[in-house]
Amino acid sequence: MGFEFATAGRIVFGAGSLREAVAAAGRRPLLVTGASRRFSDRFPSATVFPVTGEPTVDGVRQGVALSRANTCDSVIAIGGGSVIDAAKAIAILTTNSGEPLDYLEVVGRGQAFSNPPLPFIAVPTTAGTGSEVTRNAVLASEEHKVKASLRSPMMLPKLAVIDPELTLSLPKPVTAATGLDALTQLIEPFVSLRANPMTDAICVEGIRREARSLETAWRDGANLDARTDMSFASLCGGLALANAGLGAAHGFAAPIGGMFDAPHGAVCAALLPHVMQANLPAARERYEIVARLLTGKSDASAEDGAAWVASLVRHLEIPPLRCYGITEQHLPVLVEKAQKASSMKANPVVLSPQSLTAILQAAL
Repeated sequence: MGFEFATAGRIVFGAGSLREAVAAAGRRPLLVTGASRRFSDRFPSATVFPVTGEPTVDGVRQGVALSRANTCDSVIAIGGGSVIDAAKAIAILTTNSGEPLDYLEVVGRGQAFSNPPLPFIAVPTTAGTGSEVTRNAVLASEEHKVKASLRSPMMLPKLAVIDPELTLSLPKPVTAATGLDALTQLIEPFVSLRANPMTDAICVEGIRREARSLETAWRDGANLDARTDMSFASLCGGLALANAGLGAAHGFAAPIGGMFDAPHGAVCAALLPHVMQANLPAARERYEIVARLLTGKSDASAEDGAAWVASLVRHLEIPPLRCYGITEQHLPVLVEKAQKASSMKANPVVLSPQSLTAILQAAL
């Protein structure tokens, strides 16, 4: 047995814990928020940089310029995964020369960072991406029409603050998409080629909480117990994927997100049951454990788990991929790009182009 496990320097979890982020802020922080700028009044000395939509290479360039112009001494992110990823990228690019494409994987030059980032604090307001404890930032490159990552152990936040109260106002579609993203980020690391005993334990607990609380949080958003479960499961997913990798659902999500205006979590959700079905022959024992956690039945089969996820996706009203403009004619280029995605490397089996095409067809 041998593995490495890395995470944020400090994790604070619990209702009301936003105050920990306020206390840890620098004197001149850059506050990266969503378009609504929620909670910016808690940081009166901050320079505010709102992120609208998913993070892009050009948007990060703008954030870096603002951070340098205001000699910011820290970066704080309060928002969903897009906000946290943008802030993570800004924090490290502020202190390193060059520009995002010098360091971006797959479509960039993939250089290693030389200098540590500005001190970075991550505060998620959704329960899905786990970005508050990961070492990468996913950015859309408009010129390449794909999403790719900046990645470095130095990108792990100094402080991650997870306050479930911040998720109470999430609308149903966001609760569904982010919750199923979290579930994907628990199942894929559990069956990953890089799974280890530490991530296994984290995934098992996260899957159990997702299974018992996602539908409740979607139906009754004010249920703090369910929201707490969801926030913790999301944290577990971030811890797991950062240390064990992901799989084919996320391998597809990168090119789909780069080519279409499609929310990441909903894309992963639409793909997940079909990816599970395709992977079953290579990881049947693992998927049987997943199925028993999801269904609560000790005799559940691997196929039962995939069916349970497919039923939940329908119940939570996740749209099929065709709703984002994806058609049969787009499948060959999506398959080609997905095969090159970094997330695909940890999938439990190398899927053929034919198998990958069949997954997309089933998700349309």
